[in-house]
Amino acid sequence: MVTICFTTFDSTAAKRLLFSFILPEPTTDRQIPVPRHIPPCVLPIRHPPARHENTMKLFALPITPLAFATLLAVLVSASQTTIAQSPATAAADIYTWPQFRGGFRDNKADATLIPPTKWSETENIRWKLPLELRGWSSPAVWGDLAVMTEATPDGTAMFALAIDIKEGKIAWRKQIFTNAEVEEAHIMNSYASPSPVIDGKNAWVHFGSYGTACLSLATGDIVWQRRDLPCAHHRGPGSSPLLDDQGRLFIHYDGFDVQYIVAMSATTGETIWKRDRDIEYGTDNGDQMKAYSTPALIQVGDRTQLISPTSKATIAYRPDNGEEIWRVVYDEFSATAQPLFDGKLVYVSTGFGKAHLLAIDPSGKGDVTDTHILWDSPKGIGSKPTPLLVGGLIYNVHDAGVASCIDAQTGEALWTERFGGLFSGSPLAAGDFVYWFDHDGVCYVTRKGRQYELVAENRLDDGCMATAVPLADSLLVRTRSAIYRIGK
Repeated sequence: MVTICFTTFDSTAAKRLLFSFILPEPTTDRQIPVPRHIPPCVLPIRHPPARHENTMKLFALPITPLAFATLLAVLVSASQTTIAQSPATAAADIYTWPQFRGGFRDNKADATLIPPTKWSETENIRWKLPLELRGWSSPAVWGDLAVMTEATPDGTAMFALAIDIKEGKIAWRKQIFTNAEVEEAHIMNSYASPSPVIDGKNAWVHFGSYGTACLSLATGDIVWQRRDLPCAHHRGPGSSPLLDDQGRLFIHYDGFDVQYIVAMSATTGETIWKRDRDIEYGTDNGDQMKAYSTPALIQVGDRTQLISPTSKATIAYRPDNGEEIWRVVYDEFSATAQPLFDGKLVYVSTGFGKAHLLAIDPSGKGDVTDTHILWDSPKGIGSKPTPLLVGGLIYNVHDAGVASCIDAQTGEALWTERFGGLFSGSPLAAGDFVYWFDHDGVCYVTRKGRQYELVAENRLDDGCMATAVPLADSLLVRTRSAIYRIGK
């Protein structure tokens, strides 16, 4: 038997692969097929160890020496791309960005993937596809398909669609739900704001309490659906589902009336566990109980934690049974941003009111508000956009258009710059650059670093509520009225 363990870690020069193996005596020439992709639901999440921030053990396979040689050749040939659950995989024009903010939930493209920095409606546009309806969901990409959702302006009909990203055409479009009655959605929201999850075989689309469905990625046909998890969103749904390596979907239902989190089987849709929030909100105003955040998975020692921001608190749960591990409480409400993790600290934007950015040591138990918050940055923090953590720096943008770069270790603001415009989408890191898309169709491209440097300012006809997706040397950008593939 050959046990193959390989790890990846970022380098400024390249993405390198490390291999270790033990070869047995040959027994057969049986070849083991090498999959082109390994779905996120069968991979562990990234477990950052002490020495290398981005190290992960991917798999161990029984394999003969002959088959091992074949596999090794394939892996080495792919050593300049990201393997499996990667931010974006470019080999043979195959791409992977399987859920909101990518497979690693960090909104970072592989260091070798460099999209363009300059474009307009007439420059560096491979294709532009007008969209019929309204939706703020960010695309999820697998292979040549990008899956999104949209809905009628009144929310009575909800759709999923797949875009052929090579041709810029709709591969399939399916109506998933019909609603006789809907709540009003805020003008800044839509009825199709949660982003899908895909794994190479299926796509999971979520419309808040209006319903969740598993679809065939190839055809869009419904595999299963659920419409029995109620909550009054009051301003419209916003939380995206999160898929883990055990085939579990984690979904927030933080409504005006009830607030809970559910883990369900991605295969069948059955509930694995459901946990009420059990938070002292200090008010009976449901507007300060609802929230829109997407959870994140982290590894602390030998335990996985599900980090779940909501109104007035962020709670860490055990993903297997929903048992609470720790919590931090605060005054803000309607948390929207996904939490960040650098292998040591969790970073949480607390939401509306006046958002704070908290750096939290996740090693505690119980209420750790007074003991495990390392720093609290209260100035200019975005409520809707999720910050970007890369290279020890946090790139943050306030909803009103003031961007900043924060030292992740100290909470110190290193630079602050007013872009103008309004922001909802999360900044994206690709190559040496950070991409910031606003509501007016402007994308500011800045260079990564502790000093501010504006590289380009690009404009499209309409603005972005969704978060952009990197595709090797191009970008997939959804505006309010169209989707673009931007590249030469």
